[in-house]
Amino acid sequence: MENMVNVFFFGKKYTVPAGLTIMSAMEYAGYSLVRGCGCRNGFCGACATIYRIKGERDLKVCLACQTTVEDNMYVATLPFFPLIKEVYNINEVSPTSQIMMQLYPEIYSCIGCNACTKACTQDLNVMQYIAYAQRGDFEKCAEESFDCVMCGVCSSRCPAGISHPQVGLLARRLTGKYLAPSSGHLEARVKEIEEGTFTELIEDLMQKPIEELKELYNTREIEK
Repeated sequence: MENMVNVFFFGKKYTVPAGLTIMSAMEYAGYSLVRGCGCRNGFCGACATIYRIKGERDLKVCLACQTTVEDNMYVATLPFFPLIKEVYNINEVSPTSQIMMQLYPEIYSCIGCNACTKACTQDLNVMQYIAYAQRGDFEKCAEESFDCVMCGVCSSRCPAGISHPQVGLLARRLTGKYLAPSSGHLEARVKEIEEGTFTELIEDLMQKPIEELKELYNTREIEK
């Protein structure tokens, strides 16, 4: 039993290899992960997790696919966090400060406790991008929140009830739609796709086996 650690998943004790991630350790212990597992590489935010080490007071947060188990780790996963998601048509809104007041007025109740930033699994400065959103500076909000994986852990610690990931997403959508410079070559390529220029090529790709697709991807020509 060398290099084994004791972990507690939802209060039940298991002994698992020390080098496993929390996600892999859960599967080693017999859990079948049908949700909350996502990409398994830290990009989708589906495996938000809270844990505490026995004897310590701090409640910590992480992504289960990126974090290695520790001895006497008490773990509970959050495969879904109920964020407030307002419905809007991006073609009918405008990038003014009023849109945040209309859709996410709770951001103006922020007390500056910084719990959101401390909880972020991506080490983003969450409180800062909320401050940008409050001021209507959507481009800075979009840049600061760009690496958000929408796990919701920041919102789980917010006393003001802010849905930080949704605020950042709105800022990025407003920036992309109205504020960022247009991309001429992208617009031209989209038009070509709509006109069917690549239909035959796409259909040919869809018929190829996975391994061949991987090889094509790995040896693709990357634009300088």
